[in-house]
Amino acid sequence: MNVLNLFILIPVLTMISIILAKEIRYVRVIAAIGMGCQLVLAAVLIFTYLAIRRAGNTDEMVLTQTLNWFPSLNITYAIGVDGISVAMIGLTSIVIFAGIFASWEVSDLTKEFFVSLILLSTGVFGFFISLDLFTMFLFYEVAVIPMYLLIGIWGSGPKEYSAMKLTIMLMGGSALLLVGILGIYFYSASDGGPLTFNILQIAKVHIPLVVQKFFFPFTFIGFGVLGALFPLHTWSPDGHASAPTAVSMLHAGVLMKLGGYGCFRIAMFLLPEAAHEMAWIFIILTATSVVYGAFGAIMQKDLKYINAYSSVSHCGLVLFALLMMNKTAMDGAIIQMISHGIMTALFFALIGMIYGRTHTRYIDEMGGLMKIIPFLAVCYVIGGLASLGLPGFSGFVAEMTIFVGAFQHADTFHRIVTIVVCSSIVITAVYILRVIGILLLGPIKNNNFLSFKDATWFEKISTVTLIAGITGIGLAPLWLSNMISGSLSHIIERLTM
Repeated sequence: MNVLNLFILIPVLTMISIILAKEIRYVRVIAAIGMGCQLVLAAVLIFTYLAIRRAGNTDEMVLTQTLNWFPSLNITYAIGVDGISVAMIGLTSIVIFAGIFASWEVSDLTKEFFVSLILLSTGVFGFFISLDLFTMFLFYEVAVIPMYLLIGIWGSGPKEYSAMKLTIMLMGGSALLLVGILGIYFYSASDGGPLTFNILQIAKVHIPLVVQKFFFPFTFIGFGVLGALFPLHTWSPDGHASAPTAVSMLHAGVLMKLGGYGCFRIAMFLLPEAAHEMAWIFIILTATSVVYGAFGAIMQKDLKYINAYSSVSHCGLVLFALLMMNKTAMDGAIIQMISHGIMTALFFALIGMIYGRTHTRYIDEMGGLMKIIPFLAVCYVIGGLASLGLPGFSGFVAEMTIFVGAFQHADTFHRIVTIVVCSSIVITAVYILRVIGILLLGPIKNNNFLSFKDATWFEKISTVTLIAGITGIGLAPLWLSNMISGSLSHIIERLTM
């Protein structure tokens, strides 16, 4: 069996086992074992992929498999991975594993919660291994749809409003995306071949420029909605704020990365000429996302909203770097996706843990938590330092690579927007240090907080797993960069044809 099929099979078997479990305590254990196996499998995949490349295999995709699904429309179950998708699978495995332990105390409809959470991750895994546009879109919807239930049922605050807003906007993005995918499909026979949804086969076809320019905005914006592209980002802060802890972790840490991944894997890779001609428009929008998101975070008092607007800024930086269309910047974009995914998952996990004790997310109502819950407080500081790009953490590697790559463009336009985007570093430092100062330092504002206990064993597993990812990439980034760079070569080659 192709090892990639296990990334679908293991979650499905885990969900079935959870449904059949007779006691709630077994539900948590089954979920942890299932996603633990998924994490081990991701590590095996990384080593397998590196071994395949060291053996001299230079194919664009490896571990490929194709099965006919609907032959009349040439729809196939086509799977395969390159270094980028392997890295994204690793990210997803880390975040869902940590998310299971961050949700250990969920007691309301526990079975249904864990099944919905794992179903969401199944869609994400399927999306990253798919090479067929139709199958990829199917997994994309499988990943998005459970968010409505997870927020609407297990969320907090105006959860029904947030769930509905998120679903409507993401479905709107899906509608645009479907138009783009069908357009690519119907023009995949431009060179006289058969109609196909296969990404690798479409890449060999020259789609007319006028067609590319028509369908590129549909495809890029369709994915960009999920990537919090300005001004279509407004669903994100509300969704983050109302979602339960593990859902926020997956939402910001993984689900939003589908947007960036789709933008370069589908929109830019399959419609390269339109990407070049229309890039300036989206560069302006993504630069706005970066600065606007950072300023938005400064204005917030709610911890979740602070991190939500921070995610808008960091995800905007991913799209900005991809649109630079050179190897250095795009390498930084992929590392930023992984870095931000782990980092923001850590933030949301810690916010959930702090809220579970204080029953408030407003920073003005808290203070002196470093004295009361030192383990969680130190973890929050580590996440903050990674977010503002301190050397030694993954954020520094990603952001420096992006800015160096973006500044390689010698024209005035690219350099001006790069300088504007670089200003987000200072803005990020302001809101991160402000929150740390108010939340963790200073006097204890509520004497009831003195009775709080520090992190439990399952909270430590969740946070330590994520911190290991942040520091591992920050201290030893070359293995990841090299794995990504080899796969980017094929994409850069097509973008510069």
